[in-house]
Amino acid sequence: MAKRVVSVSLGASRRDSVVQVELLGEEVVLERRGTDGDFQKALRLIAELDGKVDAIGLGGIDLYLWAGGRRYTIRDAKRLKEAARKTPVVDGSGLKHTLERRAVAQLAGLIDWKSTKVLLPSAVDRFGLAEALHEAGAKVLYGDFIFALGLPIPLYSLSFLQKLAFVLLPVLTQLPFQLLYPTGEKQEKRAVDWRSRYYTWADLVAGDWHYIKRHMPDEMRGKTVLTNTTTEEDVAFLRERGVRRLITTTPRLNGRSFGTNVMEALLVALAGRELGEEEYLRYIDLLGLRPQVLDLQEEA
Repeated sequence: MAKRVVSVSLGASRRDSVVQVELLGEEVVLERRGTDGDFQKALRLIAELDGKVDAIGLGGIDLYLWAGGRRYTIRDAKRLKEAARKTPVVDGSGLKHTLERRAVAQLAGLIDWKSTKVLLPSAVDRFGLAEALHEAGAKVLYGDFIFALGLPIPLYSLSFLQKLAFVLLPVLTQLPFQLLYPTGEKQEKRAVDWRSRYYTWADLVAGDWHYIKRHMPDEMRGKTVLTNTTTEEDVAFLRERGVRRLITTTPRLNGRSFGTNVMEALLVALAGRELGEEEYLRYIDLLGLRPQVLDLQEEA
């Protein structure tokens, strides 16, 4: 019998999908179920799936935020995790931390990081990626103040961002998650405004797809986007704006790349238990997970 993995997402239900894959000799059904920002519906769905599926992913919300080796738990996400008593619940942060760091090193042959300007709209939910870009020598604009808090304060220092995170994350993680991140239909709304000018500065935009898309200007000619959780519709959106390359850190299955929460839940389902960082690395190697590069203008 095929293993079953379900991602319960606070995102829009119109992005739902189901795909069956064979990995390491096992058949696995991967399913995404959006709740359109309805937190109570997500709680009920997780409780309903508990004990009936092999692993559950949390989509549209982070369970943990990381900064400089410290882990902070988001209060609302903890409630979702605790709605399941039998089935493992993961948010993708373990895999994200590992896979995205490695992706930067693997892309060094394609991208000269030392001469690349990178916009990372939200670094606190991608701290491993932020560290890897810094270590690779990229000039990075950390956009947490700009995109999460609406303050025109670009940050270029990772150490300063880390110090701020140590102060702010204990407070921010206790707030209702909707204040920190777009959920449901809000994920689909675009706001081309003063924040959009920071895209013009960058050669490459990296991180969470919904943060990236929300303020993306219509003119993105020649730029690269490094993200995941993109559908065929998202690919068309990027192509229309002249984006040169789309790089996803998770593989494309049936025309879309699933989020790290789905892929982490998949690995947990295959292993039959929750995993540590070294074990994630082993499975990444076993499955041959590498960044997927789409040349959007060549395929146009």
